[in-house]
Amino acid sequence: METSLLPLAVFALVTSITPGPNNVMIATSAANHGLRATLPHIMGVSLGFALMLVIVGLGLATPLASYPEVLNVLHWIGAAWLFWLAIQIARAPPPDAASTRAARRPPLGFLGGAAFQWVNPKAWLLALSAASAWLSPTEALLPQVLTIGAVFLVVCIPSTLFWGALGRGTGWLLRHPWHVRVFNWTMAALLVASLVPILMGKE
Repeated sequence: METSLLPLAVFALVTSITPGPNNVMIATSAANHGLRATLPHIMGVSLGFALMLVIVGLGLATPLASYPEVLNVLHWIGAAWLFWLAIQIARAPPPDAASTRAARRPPLGFLGGAAFQWVNPKAWLLALSAASAWLSPTEALLPQVLTIGAVFLVVCIPSTLFWGALGRGTGWLLRHPWHVRVFNWTMAALLVASLVPILMGKE
């Protein structure tokens, strides 16, 4: 496993920092609510996905491979939730127009970010890919899955922070309410677009 750490880290970096549902939602939240308010969401995504990798690696991958229809159902549930989130993002009012504290809260916090991984189609595909590509049948299972989870955790935190900082930087440029609405509509469209290759089996 030691010789595989570098390619595993590269795989984790590429898959964590490229656009996807998690990163789009984090950037949108940071742009509308600030990076500090989005930190719980960032930590929820990072820790939640690392935990998911460990659980999938410890044995969930095998029954899912035997019953692919279950995974398909999870994919469509996740897609439906993402579509709903995209609608909420597109309809979100500019910060100055929010009249209540609830309207100004980020769409997901720590628990929401962590739980979302279990209905995120991209997260499932990555977890199953990591389990099939990086687990060796000749080595002890637990140390391997803990190593994979730890590598992804170390890589995912700065990757999602990058997207949060990018979103926050964009937020500073959104001086007019109309700019905020256009940004939200654009990010909602990107969120939906990120699902297309996943659900079509091309990612």
